Amino acid sequence: MRVLRPLLGILICLLALVTVPLPTQAASSAAIRAYDDVKSVVKDFSGQDLAKAEFSNAKLVEANFSNANLQGAVFNGSIAKKANFHGADFSNGIAYLSDFSGVDLSDAVLTSAMLLKTNFRGAKITGADFSFAVLDRNQLLEMCKSASGTNPVTGIDTRDSLECS
Repeated sequence: MRVLRPLLGILICLLALVTVPLPTQAASSAAIRAYDDVKSVVKDFSGQDLAKAEFSNAKLVEANFSNANLQGAVFNGSIAKKANFHGADFSNGIAYLSDFSGVDLSDAVLTSAMLLKTNFRGAKITGADFSFAVLDRNQLLEMCKSASGTNPVTGIDTRDSLECS
């Protein structure tokens, strides 16, 4: 009986830990800078820290994101035709169902970015680093036709980062 009491006590403590809900922590919406349904009046985001910003259904035609920190940023359903992303850091970012046709991605860092169902037709990608980025096959093949240069920040060749044959 003396042996069972401590074991029973430990079992009750473990059961209490499993069944009692613990407080949870989650990011509040205030922690994320959202640019939802924006018809942007100010289109100069150059050099700004926009890490983890969200652009949902934003109209960003010819916007300037040159040299901006866009790490982990999200573009969802946004139109950024002919926007300037020259030298921007879009690593770990997401572009989904967006129009990036004619954008300037020269010297940009897009490592580990998810770029799905997004139009990059006519994009300038000289010196861009797409290492470990996920792209739709048709976009990848199109980009490989014009891929050239080496990224000045990472030192990675654009063709190598896209794994062009």
